[in-house]
Amino acid sequence: MATDEFAGRTALVTGASRGIGYGIALELLTRGATVTITARKPDAVTRAADTLASAAGVPADHVLAVPGNAGNAEDREQAVTRTIEQFGRLDVLVNNAGINPTFGPLVDADLDAVRKIFDTNVVAALGFVQLAWKAWLAEHGGAVVNIASVGGLRSTGAIAAYGASKAALIRLTEELAWQLGPKVRVNAVAPAVVKTRFAEALYSGREDEAAAAYPLRRLGTPEDVARLVAFLASDAAAWITGDTVRVDGGLLSTGSLG
Repeated sequence: MATDEFAGRTALVTGASRGIGYGIALELLTRGATVTITARKPDAVTRAADTLASAAGVPADHVLAVPGNAGNAEDREQAVTRTIEQFGRLDVLVNNAGINPTFGPLVDADLDAVRKIFDTNVVAALGFVQLAWKAWLAEHGGAVVNIASVGGLRSTGAIAAYGASKAALIRLTEELAWQLGPKVRVNAVAPAVVKTRFAEALYSGREDEAAAAYPLRRLGTPEDVARLVAFLASDAAAWITGDTVRVDGGLLSTGSLG
C-alpha cells in the first residue's frame, strides 16, 4: 500500500535491476521516496526503472537508472553524483550489489575470484558509503542499510568465500555505525535463501526440500527483505544502529543452515 513515509527523501539502491534490489527500490518508491537504481547492464537497469515507476504508480522521473559496476570506483562516483544532480539529496543508501562466482571449500578457492567477491561485496559498499557521506550524509544525516546474509553469521561450506565477505560486511556495518553517528544510522539485514535468480542454484529443482528446513516452511521473497530494509531506513527505527537483523524464516533458530 502506497504511503508518504519517505516523501521528500531520496534513496540509492545498488544492484537493483532485479531480485532483492528491485524489491527494495519498489518498496521505497511506494512509500514516497525518489530512487536511483544501479546495475551493470544498461538495458536491464533502464527497463527496471521503467517497470518500477509503473509498478509503484509514480512518475517516471521519480526513478533514475544509472548503469555501472559497483566494483568500479568511477561508476560508484557517477551514481552518487547523478543522484544529487537529479534529486538534490541522498538520504538512504542501500548496499545490495553482490556477487558469488565461486562455490566450495576455501582451500580450493581461486584467489582471484575471492578478491573479486570481497572487492564487490565489501570494498565497494564502503566506497559507496564514503561517497554518500561526503556528498550529503555528513551534513544532513540519513541511513545506510547493507544487505548481508545468514552465510555471514554461520559457516556454510558451500558458499564459503561469499559467507566470509558477508561476515566482513557485518563487521563493517558495526564500525560505520559508531563512526557515522549520531547523524547517520548504519544497519544490515541478513537474509537466508530468497527466491531470486542470484540464489537459484541453492534451491532449483528442490524448492520443497530446501523450504522444509525452515520453521516457516517456505523460502524468502524479495518483498520479505524489502519491508525490513524500509523499516530500518525509516524514522520508526530511529534508535537502531549497528545491528544486523535476520530475515530468514527462522532458519538459524534451528541451529543449522539447512
